Amino acid sequence: MRLVSIITVNYNQATVTEALIRSLEVVNTYTHYELIVVDNGSRENCVPGWIKKYPRHKFIRSEVNLGFAGGNNVGIATAKGDFLFLINNDTEVTADLIEKLVDTLVAHPEAGIISPKIRYYEQPDTLQYAGFTPMNYYTARNNCIGQWEKDNGQYDHYAGPTGFIHGAAMMISRDALYKAGNMAQNYFLYYEEMDWCERIRKAGFQVWINTDALIYHKESVSVGKASALKEYFMNRNRILFIRKNCALGTKLVFWAYFLAVVTPRNIINYLRHKQTPFIFVLLRAIGWNLTHNVNSTELGFDLKQ
Repeated sequence: MRLVSIITVNYNQATVTEALIRSLEVVNTYTHYELIVVDNGSRENCVPGWIKKYPRHKFIRSEVNLGFAGGNNVGIATAKGDFLFLINNDTEVTADLIEKLVDTLVAHPEAGIISPKIRYYEQPDTLQYAGFTPMNYYTARNNCIGQWEKDNGQYDHYAGPTGFIHGAAMMISRDALYKAGNMAQNYFLYYEEMDWCERIRKAGFQVWINTDALIYHKESVSVGKASALKEYFMNRNRILFIRKNCALGTKLVFWAYFLAVVTPRNIINYLRHKQTPFIFVLLRAIGWNLTHNVNSTELGFDLKQ
């Protein structure tokens, strides 16, 4: 049986994280795993209490918020598994989830990273993710397959390539991790998993989904459905993703599309929904990309906002 390192990141959501731990201990039937929980600079340090309460598992405290990629990379640095399963702390597993993902990666070494099918936890018959379509790099748009559809099994029994994995639940092989490297930390939040997929493909692997493996996701527990933080990084990183992964001609077409179509459309939507401060957040996201190189670690956003 292959060792799986399960890595999750906690940020001010101790109760949610403990629900995941219980899910792994009670529901999950794959026993050969280590659980690594990284506390990502939460206001309250729960790690000492967790160490006593859950002595089997490993808990790491970062005194600063390193973002999604940074927090996961802390866990990756100590992971010993043949496969690393990165899951959001706001997820809960199903019994054979890990076994099905492991079996798929073992049987198909060409698959470097894989996600399960995802349903919404609060609407357990409703799909969030059954794969992604390929990216249109001129617009940085693609579609999440199955999102908001009732799950009647219409996407089941498929294990194979997909456009991108889903950052809420992704299992990577040790070989793919070694060749592609860790997630890029300068995204901080959003698009880092898509960038990771690009590098995994360039390293010679495929990006897969197994729709017979299932996990439930409590969407937007940490960030919220609408926030300045989310608006900033979604826009900043959409641009950054294209800058890092596309040729010059594609970048120029994308910039024209983003400035001529996306920006005015977003501003109109902000005004319509009385979210005027988000206009300045959007402009700041654009400005960051005009003044920073693609490897800059400066966030350009005050996380205390």
